[in-house]
Amino acid sequence: MTGRLAGKVALITGGSRGQGEAAARRFVEEGAQVVLADILDDEGKRLADSLGDAARYIHLDVTDEAAWVDAVAETERDLGKLDVLVNNAGILRFGALVDLSVDALRQVLDINLIGTFLGMKTAAKALTRAAGDAATSSIINVSSVEGIRGSAYLTAYTASKFGVTGITKVAAMELGPRVRVNSIHPGGVATPMLEEQGVAEASAAHISKKVALKRQGTAEDIAHLTVFLASDESSYCTGAEFVIDGGATAHAGF
Repeated sequence: MTGRLAGKVALITGGSRGQGEAAARRFVEEGAQVVLADILDDEGKRLADSLGDAARYIHLDVTDEAAWVDAVAETERDLGKLDVLVNNAGILRFGALVDLSVDALRQVLDINLIGTFLGMKTAAKALTRAAGDAATSSIINVSSVEGIRGSAYLTAYTASKFGVTGITKVAAMELGPRVRVNSIHPGGVATPMLEEQGVAEASAAHISKKVALKRQGTAEDIAHLTVFLASDESSYCTGAEFVIDGGATAHAGF
């Protein structure tokens, strides 16, 4: 089999739709075997079926450590190893700081930050085994431009994504040289998550007017970067922030 990810085994959380789905499709195109992990069972199973023998679906609540242990063990048992972990699962909640409840904050932190932490913690040994003596294994943590700047009405989301940015750097130091750990920082991307918040149309119009490239990002845009970080082409990249935002963070926007 040929391709930039030929022979690699990847586990992608939030893999049933949006950025996770786009990454899964590109990974399979590039020769990887993919485990789609999500709580959206129907969507995940349909996607895995559509991708053929190179993909399978497992149910995974990323806030459940025991479920993570089972997911990693099942991947190693059935596919022989784990080379790539994409911590993509996440949720978005809008709300003013003064109106944000502690429970709402904790929900976002639990999924976006704790879920990423548990993924790295649980998969680290498997990724190290797969890498051998070279840094061929990769963890890709999906942060956000809100993980490097602040935006109004996104206290919980911003806190979670800054946390992901930070723990990515710590993990890179601890897991090197065998495992590379990087974060990606999408700007506004058209995904079902925005649609569920009822802001998809307004977000697209605002982004297209404001950013340098004059368009909203797509899940496929993010998938191309994810493939690069999963591949051995990124062999000297670790502990880094890869911004993919159409130029949104290029100026202060007074």
